[in-house]
Amino acid sequence: MTNDELSDEYDFSQLSGGVQGKYVERYRKGTNLVLLDPDVARAFPNQESVNEALRLLIQISERLRE
Repeated sequence: MTNDELSDEYDFSQLSGGVQGKYVERYRKGTNLVLLDPDVARAFPNQESVNEALRLLIQISERLRE
């Protein structure tokens, strides 16, 4: 058996009752993770592009308040 194989006694077909997203609210409280709508995600495919756009928006907002 290699290191990345599970032993035969692990039979995942016997598992039931799992709940998807069980801890999602707890996770969101401890992170600043934001889910983008699909159209926005297409325009901003990575965190760098999102941060760049938001920083530009902050600069514009600050200049308009002056």
